[in-house]
Amino acid sequence: MAYSLDTTVGDIMKDTQALEILEKHVPGVSKNPMIGMAKGFTLKQILAMPQAKEFGLTEEMVKKVLTEINAVKK
Repeated sequence: MAYSLDTTVGDIMKDTQALEILEKHVPGVSKNPMIGMAKGFTLKQILAMPQAKEFGLTEEMVKKVLTEINAVKK
């Protein structure tokens, strides 16, 4: 399965390798108390939220993370 902006946060959280890569770019994201509520949202939906900027999430950064995840998953 290729990961994209339409992938849910929950799908990434279930994948150990994907979560490890996400944590490398956004340290502490999996420990954030708000993450439970975000699991049903797609990455695209998360990027549209004002809080995304608080975590340094930009579309460019998320695409970089997705590229890295997809390279590992091949």
